[in-house]
This record gives sequence, structure tokens and C-alpha cells, in this order.
Amino acid sequence: MEDQCVITRTVTVAAGVFAPGHLGELTRIVPFEMVDAALDATETVRRRVRVLPARVVVYLLLAGCLFAGSGYRQVWHKLTVNLGGSGGLVVADPSENALWQARVRLGVAPLRWLFDLLRGPAATAAAAVRWCGLLVCAIDGTTMAIPDGARNLGVYRKQTGNHGGSGYPLLRLVALVACGTRTVIDAVFGPTSCGETGYTRRLARSLHAGMIVLLDRGFDDAALIGQLAATGADLLVRLKSNRKLPVVRRYRDGSFLSQIGTTRVRVVECEVTIATAAGRHTGAYRLATTLLDDRRYPASALVTLYHRRWEIETSYLELKSTILGGRVLRARTPAGIAQEVYALLAAYQILRIAITDAIDAHGGDIDPDRGSFTIALSAARDMLTLAAGIIADTVIDLAGAIGRRVLDNLLPDRRLRVSPRVVKRAISKHQARGPNVNRRSYQATISIDILAPPGP
Repeated sequence: MEDQCVITRTVTVAAGVFAPGHLGELTRIVPFEMVDAALDATETVRRRVRVLPARVVVYLLLAGCLFAGSGYRQVWHKLTVNLGGSGGLVVADPSENALWQARVRLGVAPLRWLFDLLRGPAATAAAAVRWCGLLVCAIDGTTMAIPDGARNLGVYRKQTGNHGGSGYPLLRLVALVACGTRTVIDAVFGPTSCGETGYTRRLARSLHAGMIVLLDRGFDDAALIGQLAATGADLLVRLKSNRKLPVVRRYRDGSFLSQIGTTRVRVVECEVTIATAAGRHTGAYRLATTLLDDRRYPASALVTLYHRRWEIETSYLELKSTILGGRVLRARTPAGIAQEVYALLAAYQILRIAITDAIDAHGGDIDPDRGSFTIALSAARDMLTLAAGIIADTVIDLAGAIGRRVLDNLLPDRRLRVSPRVVKRAISKHQARGPNVNRRSYQATISIDILAPPGP
């Protein structure tokens, strides 16, 4: 007969009907007191203690973002699977309709308040989050698909196009992200009838001196640049090719002083050449910045810095592909959509804080972007299902089980590579380019040539 062993595990959770309200080990970042404060501040606490208290519903919504492929009843089972039978605890088994009613009673306000509390650049000592003493940030927008129903279509609309447009109504999300840690400093969203520049004006509330904000050429608008610059934050924006700019003064590094609307800017014109085994490609860039000191902020360094704008694209990839898996959001009402998006942004921020805390706990100068978001999400799901680490021990582990798994699977330092714009799996067989097309990425080298403005 083979030897056997018995493993027993103690789970410490809140008492009674509040027990299902947790986020596994991530509860340490969003503790019970924080959720209760959100409910108190938004006057959402009910005098009557139900089977589904408001605190539990907040955690249910956050957990639903970690398990985007599951319905809320399935998420409930993940929250409670390791609670039944522990110390005589009896766990409720609400119906799908009961869970829906609880979400409706909760409303949007507590999730908005919670996101407002969590948002901001994660605290870290890593040098990679700053450039010349400035916090490196980026603003950009994306769209998310929502359920196609009459109530949602009353607020959101489908996008038109030459190929039939979008099958689902779309929501536009515009965020301000700290590039080093990819944490969300602020975010706004709504119908696509308002463009990215319109939503960006609402993000000005979160800009301040000590930031350098990277923007693509879709934000090349004189009034918008003036409004953002008035906050005290510095800007680095790519300009459209058709913008006419006066040359007020030339600098020795090839840049020149100019003006966009009422804002004095320094303009850098350059050619960026990418060389790979498949050949060479050269693209022209025009960048405008409010940093007018050419000695402290050389033109070539600004061009290199602008490449970090792609960190916000990676954030949207983690949000829409890694968490959501490309799925449509769940809610079928505009209020439910707002509730779900705030929960999604809060859940993303919590995971990013956990990654940054783990990197900082390790010590040394490790770039926070080496922490794998996929590993952190997978570990968070495991800890939630196990109901592990909900209440911290007397000895606080700054990294935790999630952080240790991230540290054990650090990504390598980012290599300079480019990807050929070739679809590996074409939607239509008539668009396939044949089996002999090289679809792999290439190692690359980049050279930057600063172009001086014409004239004496």
C-alpha cells in the first residue's frame, strides 16, 4: 500500500454573509475597510444585511473581471468553492437573477469611487519610470465592444465602415498611463460620438508639473495642446505632416523654436531608419515639445523617448486581450456598462500595483515592465479560487504568492525587434499570401537622423 498524506489548510475570511466578499491575496490591496469606505462615501450601505451585502457585490464585480470568460454565477462559485464547510460556515447559493438584482442595487458610484482611490502612478523606486526627473506618461484612446441591445444602443452606437462596420456598439476609452509601471493615472469613457481629443480635455484634471506626456499625431490640435500645457505638465507630441510651423530660432542640435496656437514649442524633425534582415525602412517624424532647453533635453534623446509611448498600447493589450480575451463586455444597460468598466479599470490597476510592489520588494533596479501581467493574472485567479492570503499575517510579505510567481518568471530585457505587418491567420482565405511568407519578427537596428530646418 502506498504511503498517504493529508494536507489541511486554514482559510481566514470575514464572518457570516460577508465571507464570499474577497479577492484572494489581492484583498490586501483592496481590503474590507477600503470597500466599506467606498460604500459609506457613496451612501450605498443598506441598513438591512442581505444574503448579498453591498461589500460582497463589489468584490464579485472585481472578481468577474479576473474571470471575464465566466458568468457571475460561475464567478460566485469560484469565490466560495473553498469556503463551504470551513468552521461550520454556510455559504449562500444565489440565483443568476439575485446576483443581477444585487448589482443593480449597488449602482455605479462605489466602483467609480474605488477606481478614483486606486488610480495614480504606482509608488516605486525604479529609475525607469522617470526621464530627466520627469514622470513619463502617455495619453491615447481605444474602443471596446458592448452587448448589442436596445438599451445600450440608446447611448452607444455602432461604427460604420467599408466592410460592414462594427457588429457591436462601441465604447471609447481614453486613459492617462504612467509608462514605467503601466498604471492608470486617470481614465474617461463614453460613446464614440465624442472623439479622443474631446475626452482628453477631461484628463487635464490629472496633469501637473513634473510630468512629460507623450501623444501621437491624432492629438495635434492647437487648442488641446494649449489646454494641456497650461496644467504645467510638459508635452511631447507627434505633429501631422501638413502643419505649417514658423521657425523663430534655431538650436545647435537641429531643433527649432516655434509656436502652436499660443504655446511656444521646440520642434524636432528627424528620419528614423529601421534595418532588418528583410531590408531597410525610413520614416519621417516631426515632434513638438514644451521642453525648450536644448542642452538639458537634446533632440536625439527626445526622439528616443517618444518610442516609450507604445507602453500605453501594451496596457490596452493587457486590458482587452489578456483580461477580456477579446470578449464583449457583459452588461446590457448603460449603467451596467459604466459599473463594469470601472470595475475592469480597478481590477487592472490592482494587478499592476501587485506587480510593482513585487518588483520593489525584490530590490535592485529592475524595470517594472519585466513583470509579466499574464503571470500575475493567472496567480491572482489561483489565489482567489483557493481563498488564500485574504487577511495578512502578523508578518507582512510585501511580495506575496502572486509577487513571488512574478519574480520567478521575470521577462527578459526587451530586445529591439520589429514585426512584419503580415496576418498569420487571415479571416478570408482570399487574403492569404501563401505559405512562403516570413511572418516572424526580425532583430532590428535603429538609426536617428535629426533634420535641421531649411533657411539661413
